Amino acid sequence: MQFNKVTHVLFDLDGLLIDSEDLYTETFTRVSAKYGKQFTWELKASLLGFQASECADKIIETLELPTTREEFMALKGVPIALATSSSQDSVQMKMQNHKEFLQLFDHLVMGSSDPAVTKGKPDPAIFLVCAARFPDKPKPEDCLVLEDAVNGMKAANAANMSVVVVPDPRIDSAQLTGATLVLRSLEEFKPEVFGLPAYDE
Repeated sequence: MQFNKVTHVLFDLDGLLIDSEDLYTETFTRVSAKYGKQFTWELKASLLGFQASECADKIIETLELPTTREEFMALKGVPIALATSSSQDSVQMKMQNHKEFLQLFDHLVMGSSDPAVTKGKPDPAIFLVCAARFPDKPKPEDCLVLEDAVNGMKAANAANMSVVVVPDPRIDSAQLTGATLVLRSLEEFKPEVFGLPAYDE
């Protein structure tokens, strides 16, 4: 099955974020392998706390890759951001042991403390604000939202974005008819069905 192609991915926080670290490790491993180099645990550990662009610089320097930061970031391929209804204080508290992980996102939008987000989900404001903060300002239809909640799904629908929902199993499936795709786990996500780079086996 093939869905609308997307270029940018927006993550909800609660229930989804921790699974995302594997996506970044996979991406850095894949990009490094294109140059015949190995993205090791030692290198990954040295990047903790870095912003995405700083990660690119460090990987290029350490592995002596014949590329620029801009080319590396383009190969990374999928700009991702966080769009959570939580406040900045709440995110900092919940993620205090995962600060390095938050640094991997291109940007963070925390709805409860962001003045640009005028209403909470199911209003589309948070996703529209989040998409508008990417430097290339993608159209809503070029964005994919990863969510676990019905209100998040509704907000993505209202924003005219594709949405993959990984719901709590107790949610009635009849409430999820607005989802582009429903998965039991993020591990089932196949980015290639949305035109994104596939994971390497």
